[in-house]
Amino acid sequence: MKGYKHFGVMLDCSRNAVMKPAVVKKLIDYLKKFGYNTLELYTEDTFRPDGEPYFGYLRGGYTGADIREIDAYAASRGVELIPCIQTLAHFTNLVKLPAYGDIVDTADILLIDEEKTYALLDKLFAFAAENFTSRYINIGMDEAHMVGLGKYLDKHGYVDRFDLLVRHLARVAEIAKKYGFKPHMWSDMFFRLGNHGEYYGKGLHVAKEVREKVPDNVDLIYWDYYHADEEMYDEMFASHKEFANDVWFAGGAWCWNGFAPFHTFSMQTMKPAMKSVAKNGVENVLITMWGDNGKECSSFAVLPALYAIRQYADGNCDEEKIARGFEEATGIPYADFVRLELPNATRGSVSGTIAENPAKCLLYSDCFLGIFDRAAEAEGKIPFADYAAALSDSASRAGEFAYLFETLASLCSVMELKGMLGVRTRAAYRSGDKKAVCALLPDYEETLVRLKDFYARFKGLWFKENRPFGWEVQEARLGGLMLRIRSCADRLRAYAEGETDRIEELEEDILPFGEQGLECNFYRSIVSRSEL
Repeated sequence: MKGYKHFGVMLDCSRNAVMKPAVVKKLIDYLKKFGYNTLELYTEDTFRPDGEPYFGYLRGGYTGADIREIDAYAASRGVELIPCIQTLAHFTNLVKLPAYGDIVDTADILLIDEEKTYALLDKLFAFAAENFTSRYINIGMDEAHMVGLGKYLDKHGYVDRFDLLVRHLARVAEIAKKYGFKPHMWSDMFFRLGNHGEYYGKGLHVAKEVREKVPDNVDLIYWDYYHADEEMYDEMFASHKEFANDVWFAGGAWCWNGFAPFHTFSMQTMKPAMKSVAKNGVENVLITMWGDNGKECSSFAVLPALYAIRQYADGNCDEEKIARGFEEATGIPYADFVRLELPNATRGSVSGTIAENPAKCLLYSDCFLGIFDRAAEAEGKIPFADYAAALSDSASRAGEFAYLFETLASLCSVMELKGMLGVRTRAAYRSGDKKAVCALLPDYEETLVRLKDFYARFKGLWFKENRPFGWEVQEARLGGLMLRIRSCADRLRAYAEGETDRIEELEEDILPFGEQGLECNFYRSIVSRSEL
């Protein structure tokens, strides 16, 4: 096995699902088996520093005792637990609270040059220093696209945003040094500010005067979850090597677009990435497991990807050998485990060229509004019934992870009816054939029956792995879906029986949502065009 200083996973504990400490230990055991030696817990506001009662409030935040327990267990298994916080942007949930209003620049970005900001950040570092053994720390600072353009602009006028960024970084680096930490940070803002908002490209250069201002105790993380072109990774490493700072690489085991993972897409992107990592002598690697828009997908669903990526990093790209090794490590057939991506299988995603998530898009696409109906028609009927059968079959061999397969089999059973229900409804209504409309009603009723089963199984998965906070979001979404399906069925019945002469939503023509087809992970964009 090739030696790396750090070869680890970054576990998102900030997008509603805060994994129970006992379950984090279970994940650590698998990481150790697979050859990983690092785990970063990504916590935006899901921990509880002294003097900040709103941190972790109603979010299931980790206490110091929780972290010390996980840290000690990780150390006993030879895994380094590294804190992973934010120090500039991505405070999405924190900024909802009036208590922090005076240190918010705009959107989810903290106000630079405000002493209250640095007092808060000092507390975050103090918490990390007290409870983590490691003296590495991930300080975030990514995707702060609008930095300096909100309250900062009102207070100070326009300031060159490179200067603003490096000035803030210098303050953060000093706080890190105070507590004995060596930070690493996502590198994208250095590239975006000088490249019209773009991060990736070949032959990119960050101005020397900017590079020289990056504190020498801060490492940079080049993150990339998207490219199947090894040359792109090589070019981006070359751009990063122009900095004097050490470079980490962060790839992705895709589990953040809906309920199911994207094994094929992860492999298409991470095989060339790991080849480039080895070629460029990168010694620190993270594989991210984000949880965007509510963390619907279990982190354990990407175990095959995590195993394969580590094998790629060691130079083993023999897929049969990888499959055998995974089964030896877990007792579960690799071919079975990768079936967990089936709910997201479309013509494009099966090829590994795109990451579509029809099981979420079409689950929440309203039966009358049909925002994704044109994309559904373009894709054609997705064989969700076959997917459900395959997942149920694999569940019998999945051991302790059978619940993952049973949950997604239930989802596919829902989608067998729900997937094209809106398309069928609009077609029947516009035909003027009330018998055709009436014939849809049993499918509405059966969809509700299947949804209740999926709800129960998904709830079981969530409470098995995560703290309860954040589940209320899933309950609101699924409960709202059930109520809306019932309402649509009642209105269709009223139309079929002549109680009303029209359904206004079904009179609307469906416009294209965009060019990406069945690829949207944001509930509020899927479910309605109205305020949510």
